[in-house]
Amino acid sequence: MRKLINIYNVCKTKHLKTSRHPNHECSKDLLYRSRLCWRSYMQCPRLQCPHITVTVVDLSQERIDQWNSNSLPIFEPGLDEIVKIVRNKNLFFSTDIDKGILEADLIFISVNTPTKSYGLGKGRAADLKYIESAARMIANVATNSKIVVEKSTVPVKAAESISNILRANQKAGVKYQVLSNPEFLAEGTAVKDLLRPDRVLIGGEQTQDGRAAIQTLVEVYKNWVPQENVITMNTWSSELSKLAANAFLAQRISSINAMSAVCEATGADVSEVAHAIGMDSRIGNKFLKASVGFGGSCFQKDVLNLVYLCECLNLPEVATYWQQVINLNDFQRRRFANRVIECLFNTVTNKKIAIFGFSFKKDTGDTRESAAIYMTKYLMEEGAHIRIYDPKVEIEQIFSELNNPAICDSPEQVRQLVTVCCNPYMAAEGASAVVICTEWDEFVNYDYKQIYKGMLKPAFLFDGRLILDHQSLIDIGFHVETIGKRLSRPNVIRQGALTN
Repeated sequence: MRKLINIYNVCKTKHLKTSRHPNHECSKDLLYRSRLCWRSYMQCPRLQCPHITVTVVDLSQERIDQWNSNSLPIFEPGLDEIVKIVRNKNLFFSTDIDKGILEADLIFISVNTPTKSYGLGKGRAADLKYIESAARMIANVATNSKIVVEKSTVPVKAAESISNILRANQKAGVKYQVLSNPEFLAEGTAVKDLLRPDRVLIGGEQTQDGRAAIQTLVEVYKNWVPQENVITMNTWSSELSKLAANAFLAQRISSINAMSAVCEATGADVSEVAHAIGMDSRIGNKFLKASVGFGGSCFQKDVLNLVYLCECLNLPEVATYWQQVINLNDFQRRRFANRVIECLFNTVTNKKIAIFGFSFKKDTGDTRESAAIYMTKYLMEEGAHIRIYDPKVEIEQIFSELNNPAICDSPEQVRQLVTVCCNPYMAAEGASAVVICTEWDEFVNYDYKQIYKGMLKPAFLFDGRLILDHQSLIDIGFHVETIGKRLSRPNVIRQGALTN
């Protein structure tokens, strides 16, 4: 039986604790969970490979206890069912990292690679300290040859750095092969993406030993992935393909969001424009949904990583091109917040504003770089009282994001201005506006007549995800604003006409 180990975390993390925030309008205590890297389930689907033993290791006992409990530390549709079927059969969670390394044939490094917040490359380069720590731990513990698989999203040449560390510290009779095997899962559909991937990339050295290591990993994936969907290549192509894929997806979102601004200025409808564009077989219709902006752990981080790589390679024009994808996303979030302020008579000071959705997309509890964080930030800066509801995100995670110094440098201001509510009706009670920041399916089915009755009049609703029936809301009495469409078209006056 082949044995795999997934190194999940090699640095000590803050202990979990039970906490109840004073601004949480709910009667029950909630368990605080530190932000979790969700790559722990990105390896072989254990359900499909009963002959393969997989061990996930982490230094945090609290985190491992959660993975071994009936309440998993992350939300992902379908994940609970799979874990509960195979846990303690051929899937194990443990803090015994040394034992896992010693017994494994393949070692997956799945640690976090955040954007650096200090020093050279601050704000753009990937911080590889966790990757280095994992590599050094493997070199220190291993007593026989290993295949090390780089699963974390990393800059080009990271595998070379791992190889250099391993080979500089290798013991007699121990050899290493380092492979690149980037993941392409989307949160909210990760289990489906894992079971039926568009493709699997495996990069390695183009030597006899390197090709043998690649084939070993290919044999794992062949248990459920068609042969034609497993693509092998050199290491650097594999690493760059991951960055390029996320950059292209982020670019499409920024492109349609740029068009949404033009649509609002001219009276066009961005949904109609997106449909027309998507009918072109050369373009396709994926990732052409205008919104308040993209978020998540990957898009911004990977595009900035690509920007930094281009700068280091003395390609300033290419770096500027990709930086504009990020700039446009920032512009879209700021623009939507400004629309809220302008519609509310150019002031939101002391007004209650309900924000529906805090995760960066539906069907996940991940809040990293979510649009709601920035909407809250901008509105807090104007003195608004924010009331937040999200069906999955926990209260302490919300306050952790908002207390980040990059968002607000005054925890006291956050405590005074932000309230987390248990249901949407409570959040909207007495509010001047409701702002949709996440496309949760349940938001479509709320009783908006009841919500309208409890709000101050005129009652505003800002649909940042284009998910609601705007005409029905207008019929109820709402003043509705959305992305990429003016619900009442003003006259368009061209600047040139003013001088004639």
